[in-house]
Amino acid sequence: MAMTLRLSEEDDRLLTERAAKEHRSKHDLVTEAVHAFLTEREAHFNRALDRGMAKHQELLDRLAQ
Repeated sequence: MAMTLRLSEEDDRLLTERAAKEHRSKHDLVTEAVHAFLTEREAHFNRALDRGMAKHQELLDRLAQ
């Protein structure tokens, strides 16, 4: 799917620099970043939830009774 992405001049400069350093296209970097944002955000939340539940397991068990 094609789309237009409007970036600030600063973000475009940073993206251009990163693409040059990695010898990749700006398109590839943006596509990868969008995919990571969409897929890793939920995983990050689930890991944080698991840590919180493990930390407070005793309290959660008492509340469940």
